[in-house]
Amino acid sequence: MLIVQKYGGTSVGSIERIQEVAARVAATHDAGHQVAVVLSAMSGETNRLLALARQIVEQPDARESDVLVSTGEQVSIALLAMVLKERGSPAVSLLGHQVRIETDTAYGRARIRQVQTTRLSNALKDGNIVVIAGFQGVNAQQDITTLGRGGSDTTSVAIAAALQADVCEIYTDVDGVYSADPRICPQAHKLERISYDEMLELASLGAKVLQIRSVEFAKRYQVPVHVRSSFSPDEGTWLVPEDQSMEEVTVSGVTSDLDQAKITLMRVPDRPGLAAKLFAPIAQDNIVVDMILQNASVDEKTDVTFTVPRGDVHKALEQVKNVAPEIGAEDVVYDTEVVKVSIVGLGMRSHAGVASRMFEVLAAEGINIQMISTSEIKISIVIAAKYAELAVRVLHDAFISSA
Repeated sequence: MLIVQKYGGTSVGSIERIQEVAARVAATHDAGHQVAVVLSAMSGETNRLLALARQIVEQPDARESDVLVSTGEQVSIALLAMVLKERGSPAVSLLGHQVRIETDTAYGRARIRQVQTTRLSNALKDGNIVVIAGFQGVNAQQDITTLGRGGSDTTSVAIAAALQADVCEIYTDVDGVYSADPRICPQAHKLERISYDEMLELASLGAKVLQIRSVEFAKRYQVPVHVRSSFSPDEGTWLVPEDQSMEEVTVSGVTSDLDQAKITLMRVPDRPGLAAKLFAPIAQDNIVVDMILQNASVDEKTDVTFTVPRGDVHKALEQVKNVAPEIGAEDVVYDTEVVKVSIVGLGMRSHAGVASRMFEVLAAEGINIQMISTSEIKISIVIAAKYAELAVRVLHDAFISSA
């Protein structure tokens, strides 16, 4: 079998843990498998490097930041390759540009365009364990780029897809995907299997187990992904194509996303072209807009509310305040004390009354809903941040624990 393994920052957070990873990797290789390993930087290293940059300048240049933070993965892959060689296992470490992981030019959040496999395939055929730097690539100008937080997940699945690997094993500090965050909801249980679509929704809605783009890659190329603990030999959670039995479960997971901020333009003239003028400059700034709500027009005026990642709220506000006079908005307000809570499940396609039940449960706890968004397999709401944990627990109790 050809196996791609990915280990996150806590898995390689110390020399002792790197040695433990080496033992697991070597055992897989000794069992007769071809192994490619993708590593994150050691735990806390990326934050340390960014802190150094901010000691120099308040807003570090994006290109130079990528040059800086990509060194974290260079350290971890070199250390693992050294340990493997010391153990007698053939190994070679490769940076993103050496593999040739080609990306676009969006520094700090680059997207993978292509993975060249010639060097990788040759190294594997020669019997090597190939240790690859996650999180990084190279653009057409030969500049180093990084893929954003959690980018090593994306690297590993992209490598697995390009190599047509039999499985991509993602090792983390948790032992799988849970029906809710166990730290918030003690009744949460580990899922044996989850569909790509369900995981895609959960990842986009705040679940931190997998980065959303890694799930997109897995779905597009039908890569079997096994999420498991680097500290335990137990089975984790498998990401697989959906089957009919999955639709029998109405709700598979409940999640919350605290990384939310809400911006509202008050009393905007209700006329064609308003949305285009408002959201075009925000998109040009690479800010992801999530939920959008436009109230019914009163006196030909309307309020427009939308959410963005909390870290982008001030950058988005600059663009909004610039365009507000042009579109005739009377005021701009924002709120960072909000949270998005969501329920996800393939069974929602065929079970009626899920939304009404959700709203009843929240109303019974006195939780006011500020915004609502739906798809075939999820319902998301925006509520005050102080109710985040309560909402997750009561929804899990209503839809999963009592199922």
